[in-house]
Amino acid sequence: MEKFFAAVQNMFRVPELRKRILFTLGLLAVYRLGAHVTAPGINKVQLERVWGEVAGTLLGVLDLFSGGNFRTISVFALGVTPYITASIIMQLLPVLSPAMKRIQEEGEVGRQKINQWTRYLTVVLCAVQTFFVATWLSRNGVIAETWAATAMVVITLTTGTIFVMWLGEQITERGIGNGISLLIFAGIVIGLPSGLQQISERVRAGDPMQTLGVIFLVVVVIALIALIVYVESARRNIAISYASRRVGNQTFRGQETSLPLKLNMGGVIPVIFASSVLAMPQTLFSAFPPAQPGTEGYDPNSTWTKIYTFFQQFHGGDPYYELVFLTLIVLFTFFYITIVFNTDEVADNLRKHGGFIAGVRPGAPTAEYLNGILTRLTTVGALYLAFVAFAPQVLLSGFRVGRLPFIGTSLDNFLTSTPGLSWIPTGLGYQFFFGGTSLLIIVGVAMDTVAQIEAQLVMRNYEGFLGAGSRLRGRRS
Repeated sequence: MEKFFAAVQNMFRVPELRKRILFTLGLLAVYRLGAHVTAPGINKVQLERVWGEVAGTLLGVLDLFSGGNFRTISVFALGVTPYITASIIMQLLPVLSPAMKRIQEEGEVGRQKINQWTRYLTVVLCAVQTFFVATWLSRNGVIAETWAATAMVVITLTTGTIFVMWLGEQITERGIGNGISLLIFAGIVIGLPSGLQQISERVRAGDPMQTLGVIFLVVVVIALIALIVYVESARRNIAISYASRRVGNQTFRGQETSLPLKLNMGGVIPVIFASSVLAMPQTLFSAFPPAQPGTEGYDPNSTWTKIYTFFQQFHGGDPYYELVFLTLIVLFTFFYITIVFNTDEVADNLRKHGGFIAGVRPGAPTAEYLNGILTRLTTVGALYLAFVAFAPQVLLSGFRVGRLPFIGTSLDNFLTSTPGLSWIPTGLGYQFFFGGTSLLIIVGVAMDTVAQIEAQLVMRNYEGFLGAGSRLRGRRS
């Protein structure tokens, strides 16, 4: 611990590192300041009423990545969501377009072109998203139903998103860490004080069962954080040998290196995809609800009404929801890693540069060998993501065992009547967002940022956070 605090002191002794840290903190403060500036023409009372009806839809996922800005429709309401979407699209395009693949292989010039196109695509996506948001607001009475009010919201939110994108790029270039990730990190962390306040109120109430529940929650959170740190740092190193080769009049001796493969190569992207897909039915129903009882056209036997009734219970804690959610996480993990890591391309590059894996022939056998390792790693990584996403959700929302076929009713009665287990069907009852997605983002971004700071310290002959001979490793190292 002494070495850790010594490293923190060293952070501010290095002028350049101190300047970068203060610059990062300053821009994060600007980002949080913008969260309190509401877009013009917003009826806050009506917005709060409407938000209570759509919190479980795709809009709730959007609010997570905007740091709560979307709930208040601030000037930064969309946060970095359009930029993330644009980045994912540009990341997938080289797989679908040979022209984009060639641009990607141009090195730094190609990277700059793709970054510029990502910015343009962000503006287009933001304009489209803000138009739908403004239309949704006008139909629900949050803003006036006029073209002028709609245009004002579109211009304000689009400009705010572009400014947030600029803030992220400035942090990446002149600060510490990945700017976009830090903005998401700041938006999530800002909600932790309210969660801690709820926990302290439960403890002060003096109920022994409530106190045990708080202790259990803290233990689970610490265990999940430890698991995330361990898995995100895990690597499978594949030994690569390079044969001696002669280029012109120079002879390059053979060397040994390794190809590190992460245990979780998908990061948080599969969980985001799965959450977005599952939020779409609620979003659709909020836009096109069936006729309600007591209103004209209500038909309880219509197909649309039956589907609507089923999905009314299809949310966190429902067994069917959790089954689909976990399945989608596993499927999206395999899909995303197949896109971002092409074993055939890696094997071909090794062959071109004279590299080989001991005991494995170059070319197709190498690709098959890498694919076998990648499949095993992806399986473990997918199960890890599913567990991290599932465990916090059960703690907060519970697991409605009464919806299970055959044994549901009897099992629900047993859990409800058993002290210490009665929370399982209903959850612990906390109202703050403590989800697997949030934990993955918070811990991952913290690991990357601390690893970058430690690299700056070591480069200037200072000891890192763990002392000499030990290094913290982020997700990208």
